[in-house]
Amino acid sequence: MSRIAVIDFETTGLSPAMGDRATEVAIVLVEGGRVVDRFQSLMNAGVRIPAFITGLTGITNAMVASAPDAATVMADANRFVGKAPLVAHNASFDRKFWEAELARAGVMTAMTAAQPFACTMLVSRRLYPQAPSHKLGVLVDYHQLPRAGRAHRALADAEMAASLLGQIQHDLRTRHGVARPDHALLMALQRCAKPAVRALMAQYAEAADA
Repeated sequence: MSRIAVIDFETTGLSPAMGDRATEVAIVLVEGGRVVDRFQSLMNAGVRIPAFITGLTGITNAMVASAPDAATVMADANRFVGKAPLVAHNASFDRKFWEAELARAGVMTAMTAAQPFACTMLVSRRLYPQAPSHKLGVLVDYHQLPRAGRAHRALADAEMAASLLGQIQHDLRTRHGVARPDHALLMALQRCAKPAVRALMAQYAEAADA
């Protein structure tokens, strides 16, 4: 099974359109259900981190002041991801910062802009409607997956999202008969209306048997 890059950002706020910037990025590369590589770095975007964000993440202005500049980190992150499709939990958030920071760094390419971005939160809503919540930490506990460290730090959250991805792929194989639960299926699932999920799974299972 091809590699997938699971990504997480910590930021100064909710939207790059409002001037918010990334403070940390982490990427976990998974292949065949195993973590094969990791990338993590704080980054200095030249903006102050609000006190409530420091309280949430533990990332301080002093920490980012001594970190590499954002452009350098994003260029390294872009090389690390390469052509791998991306996954994040609440991917609409991470995709905004991925694209905005790559554009600021001058390393956004047509290939990067076209890379598909799957969302484990949306997929979990399709597969696990009975879960008490679809927040990352709640889903990790629901599936009895290991917690990787402090929540709201990029590497810990990326590790947990990668574990959740592994659980999703396992369940697609064992419960739904999908022999190859690849990134394309994740994309199809997140776009699928909830009543149509069973039919989509049957379609993929039949395709594998053909």
